[in-house]
Amino acid sequence: MATATSSRRFLVYGQLALDSLSTRLGMHLSPLRGGYYAETHVDIQGSPFIIGLYKTNAAMNISGPPVAKILRNTARVRPSSLIVIHDSLEHKPTVLSPKFGGSANGHNGIRSLISAIGSKGFHRLRLGIGRPESEVADYVLDRLPNFDRQFWTSDGPGLDLLWEHVQRIALKIDQAS
Repeated sequence: MATATSSRRFLVYGQLALDSLSTRLGMHLSPLRGGYYAETHVDIQGSPFIIGLYKTNAAMNISGPPVAKILRNTARVRPSSLIVIHDSLEHKPTVLSPKFGGSANGHNGIRSLISAIGSKGFHRLRLGIGRPESEVADYVLDRLPNFDRQFWTSDGPGLDLLWEHVQRIALKIDQAS
């Protein structure tokens, strides 16, 4: 799996956003169970929360099992408390679209995760990359546009939007429990 510092688009949007979020929250992702993990305590509207971030080393198409292992053995949370950050061909670049549950919509990483955790009931923050007129495989393996890279970095406007959504979802999960 490409690292978030890669100049390739391949699986980078979610990783770039996760790395940027960890930087903003002062977290250091450390090697753990086939990926990188960090945990921190944050205050959201006066309530304490524990935020755990995990970035798998597995290829997107088989990323579900490592995430499921982290959910069971490290984070110890229900799938409904999980927030997955991933790319979306169905949304225009720089658009963030939240979703809870539902199908994988053709996204092989989400399909792998659904299979591994046995549930569709988790939160998703879909980061738009747009659908190309050319072959999709060539498009997702092409260079990550500089504007998109800057948009999702720790001081970019996309990360402000991402953090707003993470906070909303955390409060919603807290109210449901």
